[in-house]
Amino acid sequence: MKNCAVVGINWGDEGKGRMVDLLAKGYDIVVRYQGGGNAGHTVVNEYGKFSLHLLPSGIFNADIVNVLGNDVALDPENLCNEIDDLRAKGIHISPENLKISDRASLLMPWHRLQDCLEEERLKDRKYGSTKQGIAPFYSDKYLKKTIQAGELAHPRKLHEHLEQLLEYKNLLLQGVYGAEPYTREMLEQWLETYCEKIRPYICDVTEYLEQADKLGKKILFEAQLGALRDIDLGIYPYTTSSNTLASYAPIGAGCPFIGVDEIIGIMKAYSTCVGEGPFVSEMSDQEAEVLREKGEEYGAKTGRPRRVGALDLVASRYGTRIQNASKIALTKLDVLSYLDKIPVCVAYECNGTVSRHFPLTDELADCRPVIEYFEGWKCDISSIRSWADLPEQAKNYINCIESYIGCPIAYISLGPQRDAYIKR
Repeated sequence: MKNCAVVGINWGDEGKGRMVDLLAKGYDIVVRYQGGGNAGHTVVNEYGKFSLHLLPSGIFNADIVNVLGNDVALDPENLCNEIDDLRAKGIHISPENLKISDRASLLMPWHRLQDCLEEERLKDRKYGSTKQGIAPFYSDKYLKKTIQAGELAHPRKLHEHLEQLLEYKNLLLQGVYGAEPYTREMLEQWLETYCEKIRPYICDVTEYLEQADKLGKKILFEAQLGALRDIDLGIYPYTTSSNTLASYAPIGAGCPFIGVDEIIGIMKAYSTCVGEGPFVSEMSDQEAEVLREKGEEYGAKTGRPRRVGALDLVASRYGTRIQNASKIALTKLDVLSYLDKIPVCVAYECNGTVSRHFPLTDELADCRPVIEYFEGWKCDISSIRSWADLPEQAKNYINCIESYIGCPIAYISLGPQRDAYIKR
């Protein structure tokens, strides 16, 4: 196997950053191919604990080139702050190990403002946005009203383009939301403070990846969020605004001519969800609070409590299928060690009918979980590093998941540290 994509099977927050950090040492290039700074990839290694929002999770490996592809929502302000934070902790970042596609569009300051204004307007009908400007950004991208990173190298044309966008965006902000307009001076300050800092990293990523592929370099594609947040096949409209699927990886990276040989789907040993939308296996009250505390389930970007629930095998099988996963990495199995009985959602009941089919969002709202219970192992497994040493109850739990979703579980994560895992 040569090139690999690491993707989420569920709603996001599955532990992709932890697995990319682990696997990256076997690759030459790590490419983040979609999404923006609206979610965090948590990594724990010899440098400390980090929440990455835009930088690829291979950035801690000095010999690996990290790439931000053309479909990333490139937020210069957040990216500059993230680079500064990592450098302060001793992480080397330079144009040699970080490259930004010249075709990536810039997330502008007004995208965050518009995101906040729209969520306020929707009130109790809100989508659960992290208010990082992602939906307005992708909306503008498809309206062809964004600046591409490569334009920063052509100041005169850039300023002409910005003038056009400024006029358009102020009509929207003032006319629809009654907000204060942006000025040219505000944009000039933003360009100088943030965009000039990222200019040295911008290059023709398509050309770079093509040459790397010809030289036999191995590429690891890193996704943001999970299958159920995909704009097309997720729980629309409670999705992100980009394609989170492995099949999109070469396109979002800027190299549609490069194939993906292996797809590793990441899923938790229980279910979590940040944001709005139907969540069939969701727990409530004290049961949820205990699991949330045991698993430290708080958003890496926002800090808001994640919704938690029993492992949803219906959603997980669907996510595995649309990601076309060739193997699974199961994370946070150790968190369940406190339970006598482990609840698992094995089917949905809707209007008197029991089904293992994952339906459209409107139908999901009427579904109820069919729960089965598995025996817990009731012991600390966080230090175990071989399959043979796992309790039989844990093996049974893993084997049942594997059988239901129809995909082998190759990695079992037993903690956030880089070496806290079992490879089968």
